[in-house]
Amino acid sequence: MRRVHVVVAGRVQGVFFRASCAERARAAGLAGWVRNDPGGRVEAVFEGSADAVQTLIDWCREGPAHARVDDVEVSDEMPVGETRFRVL
Repeated sequence: MRRVHVVVAGRVQGVFFRASCAERARAAGLAGWVRNDPGGRVEAVFEGSADAVQTLIDWCREGPAHARVDDVEVSDEMPVGETRFRVL
């Protein structure tokens, strides 16, 4: 089990980043959340199998079709046992 906090910078708001991220996370069986932050970035927490978490991290480096990802920060956290994925 792995849990990470991801912060994605670039043109990531207004391009369906959160909705696309949530769809992929749910399909991968991950728990956690995704939200826009006031600084124009997107933050997400992914919790689940290490392989599924890595797949979502890799996707965040590209994002949906109209996004432009400039930077992705990833920090590991202790898993807390979340069971669903939410858009905040």
